[in-house]
Amino acid sequence: MRAVVFERYGEPAEVREVPEPGPAPGGVVVRVEATGLCRSDWHGWMGHDPDIVLPHVPGHELAGVVAAVGPGVTGWRVGDRVTAPFVCACGSCADCAAGEHQVCARQTQPGFTHWGSFAEYVALDHADVNLVAVPEELSYATAASLGCRFATAFRAVVARGRVAPGEWVAVHGCGGVGLSAVMIAVAAGARVVAVDTSPRALELARRFGAAHGVDAGRGDVAEAVREATGGGAQLSLDALGSPATAAASVAGLRRRGRHVQVGLLPAAAGGGTVLPMERVIGWELEVLGSHGMAAHAYPPMMELVRTGTLRPDLLVTATIPLGEAPAALAAMGTTPGRGVTVILPGTSAHA
Repeated sequence: MRAVVFERYGEPAEVREVPEPGPAPGGVVVRVEATGLCRSDWHGWMGHDPDIVLPHVPGHELAGVVAAVGPGVTGWRVGDRVTAPFVCACGSCADCAAGEHQVCARQTQPGFTHWGSFAEYVALDHADVNLVAVPEELSYATAASLGCRFATAFRAVVARGRVAPGEWVAVHGCGGVGLSAVMIAVAAGARVVAVDTSPRALELARRFGAAHGVDAGRGDVAEAVREATGGGAQLSLDALGSPATAAASVAGLRRRGRHVQVGLLPAAAGGGTVLPMERVIGWELEVLGSHGMAAHAYPPMMELVRTGTLRPDLLVTATIPLGEAPAALAAMGTTPGRGVTVILPGTSAHA
């Protein structure tokens, strides 16, 4: 099969022929019809993920068709249209028994713990626990965007952030996760302040319902958020992942507000991320992490997508063939977020 492979961190990847994977016991192989290009893939390419072993095939947001089924799989068969969360849970540890598959102690992640979906085929473990059926009316490109960014944003806003109608929500970083969070918060009846350095990203955020846009490259971001919201947001998300955005997200909250960290924070050269903890204490702020969403939690989100209440398809701003993926992956470090780019391994055209 053809796949995007890199052999050294931060150096150009290339498309090459590699062996097709086989299904593990309890697992499946999926023919990849679409796979999202995510900033987490860029972090992996840069060497920020300790689970990656070189050479490596990235990619963890995917949708496609079951091509092979391993022994022990009971709920899926060849030809089924599927997607999966980027955290593939074991289904049998204490965390999984409690329903918290997204923090499974024995989790696997395509594109991180093993070769991923920037390829024509990808292997997924524990299929009966992790696969999600894709309705016929949902395109593969739309379904691919659900597995990481949209599902992650949905759980971060709804379950972890406990968004309520009428609240102010600040979203720092309007790439795929951030724009998803904007759309989801607006659908929940919240008022949103979008924060980014890219005019195009802020324009998209307004299109998806953000009431205000804040240029993060100008002045004090937290002060601008507090001014726009009349005293601070009740809920704020760092959807980018940097020391500056995390600190600004916390500082832009009002008393007893909730910060949710969604964007990955690689270790900084001079130390870790510094948050204004004196404010966290004095204002009784909540600092929460959010890590994907379990497959069993997908149905409410999928129903909102099916009925058109949520429109993740509008977040897909570009589709590219597999041959353009290496350059697009490298560009994520410098290109501002502009929605979701989806790779179509089976095509040579782009849109």
